[in-house]
Amino acid sequence: MLDIFTQNPQLGILLMVALIVSLTFHEFSHAFVADKLGDPTAKNMGRLTLNPLAHLDPLGTLFLLVARFGWGKPVPFNPLNLKNPRRDAALISLAGPASNFILAITASLIIRLVSAGSLLGGFLYLVVFYNLILGIFNLIPVGPLDGNKIVYGFLPMNLAIQWQEIQRYGMFILLFLVFTNTTSLILSPLVDLSMKLLGL
Repeated sequence: MLDIFTQNPQLGILLMVALIVSLTFHEFSHAFVADKLGDPTAKNMGRLTLNPLAHLDPLGTLFLLVARFGWGKPVPFNPLNLKNPRRDAALISLAGPASNFILAITASLIIRLVSAGSLLGGFLYLVVFYNLILGIFNLIPVGPLDGNKIVYGFLPMNLAIQWQEIQRYGMFILLFLVFTNTTSLILSPLVDLSMKLLGL
């Protein structure tokens, strides 16, 4: 996908902007919800901002360009500052993917007001596409992804303990999924279905 920058520089720039917007909103949302739930850790570290430089992870952004999935810098939070640590940690984790879906839906609605084939229309299409990818990818319940913390936070305690034991191998499971192309097999049909549901 990197060859798009040589074949169509204008589209390449739009692609980069769409990626930056998507990653920034995802990580900002984690920080925003953590702050609202009583933990100022991310805010004190300068993460409660829409400045992309505070959130972009070079490797995660490169993966998003090359493999169509990626990540930003993890947003830190202190469970000791939360009233209900397990539940609130799950809500903080859920905020990232939720923000991507909200952004995708919003962009898909605005597209209807834009001239077909316009530069803005192309940009909004990319915003929808990459926000769906980020949102769905991060809901995979393994390793460091948001889905893992969401499942852990809402399981009954006895099952949550067992889940945590399995997640000791979460990073290895995630790497296996990535390098066997399983993530693409999971993402592609779900993203395609979501695009159709949004009328794109």
